[in-house]
Amino acid sequence: MYGIIDCNNFYASCERAFNPKLSNKPIIVLSNNDGCVIARSDEVKQLGVKMGEPAFKISSLIKKYNIKVFSTNFALYGDMSQRVMNIIADSIPKIEIYSIDEAFLDLNGFDHLQLIETVHSIRKKILKYTGLPVSIGIGKTKTLAKIANHVAKKNEKYKGVFMIDNHNQNLILNYISVKKIWGIGFKMELFLKYYGV
Repeated sequence: MYGIIDCNNFYASCERAFNPKLSNKPIIVLSNNDGCVIARSDEVKQLGVKMGEPAFKISSLIKKYNIKVFSTNFALYGDMSQRVMNIIADSIPKIEIYSIDEAFLDLNGFDHLQLIETVHSIRKKILKYTGLPVSIGIGKTKTLAKIANHVAKKNEKYKGVFMIDNHNQNLILNYISVKKIWGIGFKMELFLKYYGV
């Protein structure tokens, strides 16, 4: 089994970790030259702001909804990433850092109950020691783990952890759009839709 831990709205969450007054407030983080949106809190996503959107195009939304705007702080984000990865590595012997806010976990050797307890424990430790919320997906392959992570992130009833197994795999995959599958780009999505996938 594989898992993936993904920090939720990573750059925005890092800013919140050092200013708790920003909790539940709309936040965006802008690119190096403050030109485009590169991170959004859930509150901003709900307003329809897209990744890569030029900041000047949403200036009226920023004013209307009092969106907090931050310039990138890669020193902070790098430090917070290292803290998260250290916490993960303390509990899981084999990890593969995939990006600044994601890591794959090799979960072979864990039985089902131990696995669920372990990842819930890691999630709580990360929140306690960094203030960052994370989602954890588990599956037989890295692709299934990514899909499980999407489910964990989007559905609050799973409390940030979801596992795709033999019992629920077909049910979950029937409800996941093909474009949400890791590695499927726009052209591949069109190709697959053409053939009824």
